[in-house]
Amino acid sequence: MLGIAFLSAGIAWLEFRYLRIADNAHLRNIPIMHQLLGFAISMLLVFRTNSAYDRWWEGRKLWGALVNNCRNLAIKLDSMLDPTDFANRNYFRKMVGLFPKEMLMHLQKETTTHALDEEYADMVAALDRSAHMPAQVSKALYAKVQQLYKQGAFSGDQVIVLNAELQSLMDICGACERIKNTPIPYSYSAFIKKFIGVYVITLPFGFAFTLGWISIPVVVFVFYVLASLELIAEEIEDPFGRDSNDLPMERMATNIKGNVYELLTLPAP
Repeated sequence: MLGIAFLSAGIAWLEFRYLRIADNAHLRNIPIMHQLLGFAISMLLVFRTNSAYDRWWEGRKLWGALVNNCRNLAIKLDSMLDPTDFANRNYFRKMVGLFPKEMLMHLQKETTTHALDEEYADMVAALDRSAHMPAQVSKALYAKVQQLYKQGAFSGDQVIVLNAELQSLMDICGACERIKNTPIPYSYSAFIKKFIGVYVITLPFGFAFTLGWISIPVVVFVFYVLASLELIAEEIEDPFGRDSNDLPMERMATNIKGNVYELLTLPAP
């Protein structure tokens, strides 16, 4: 913004000092170019911000669906499991609560071991941390349900009832990966940045003839608005990062875990 201010001041000084000496009436038509391009740049920025916000909002809806599905899974498991079955209840409440955390770490490309390995040590030991961890957790849940089915703890109808929530875990993860791995095309975002740059740099040439020194704050303000819209879109187009405007996945994962622990109760000691 300071650079644009100095540029505007330099162009205004040149206009007052030199350009008005000669016949420069044709230069007064320069603002017509900015009027024509202003509509185009506004349409591009509207599409840019809308596309970025759609990605952010879709990510929020997917995490909202994850919250509901984990709650529903916990409620169903609580009603189906034997009230005195401590081992299986404890297994499901921890593994269902583990999935959102692993999906968060996967979307943020974390490679460190789980921060709560001591709590899940007996359950995550068999998981391959070099592989797709959300899929590993989902696979473990499916395997446990099938094991209990073969042991007679679950009936075939109960397994079918549980399947919708179990399948939704990877469906949600896959949809989040689609957003994460399909950014807005670089050529499009780069073109908008170059368009804004050229538009703002040439703006003082048009405003200096009509606004004089007032063109300096006017051009700086126009640059602030256009650049801010582009930066906002750039920040929210990936909703799974760690920026202040990204989704609060850490808090949502913690809430899911708390809900699952509350809904899938353990037998009284």
